[in-house]
Amino acid sequence: MNHSRSFWVTGASNGLGLALVERLLEQGHRVAASGKESEELQALTVRHGSRLLKLPWQLQEDEKAASAAKQICHAWCSLDVLILNAGTSDYLADDVADSDVFETIVTSNQLAAEHCLANVQPLLAKGHQPQVMAIFNRYAGLQLYSPTQVSAGWNNLPQWSREQRQVLKDQGIDLTVVAPQSLKTPVTSVQAVPDAWTPQNAADELISRLALREPELVLEVLEISSLWPLSR
Repeated sequence: MNHSRSFWVTGASNGLGLALVERLLEQGHRVAASGKESEELQALTVRHGSRLLKLPWQLQEDEKAASAAKQICHAWCSLDVLILNAGTSDYLADDVADSDVFETIVTSNQLAAEHCLANVQPLLAKGHQPQVMAIFNRYAGLQLYSPTQVSAGWNNLPQWSREQRQVLKDQGIDLTVVAPQSLKTPVTSVQAVPDAWTPQNAADELISRLALREPELVLEVLEISSLWPLSR
């Protein structure tokens, strides 16, 4: 492919993350995937060989995110696109109480996003037209603390991502935040109606939008588990 790019997709064990990896490989790109071991990921490795780089998936741990970035550096020396699938439940421990699941999804994805972005920024800065796409679902976009206050980075992950935009821009890196519409801080006056997205058609739509480098995209999903299955 004449316009092959290098991607790192997190939360790639199932659902939307896995579909993104599959579609990007089908288009001829090089893809690094962080996801729990699965038959689907293994089949993609067999089919696409060295174009699929399997990385550590426990990215809520800084040393794992650092190891992933080092492997990308060793394989490609740079990175064009980081896709943070920040709605994933990959980081949930087996012993998380049911009452703590949603809070843990938010907090573990926050840690993973922080670690990934910090470790991979130097590689993105050396990439071709580098960009970050951060994708959130309704759970990952929850405001955990002081829910009556205006959203801020310290209590809302999508807002934290937006607060990284200027730092990234200064390095030539564009950021697209993909999230449900916030009632407190709407990014568009148009009301988005939840749609019955599948992992495949959502992946196709998001990949097609990458070239537009839009700062904000609204994604309202009718059935969250279709794109982000709960895996524990």
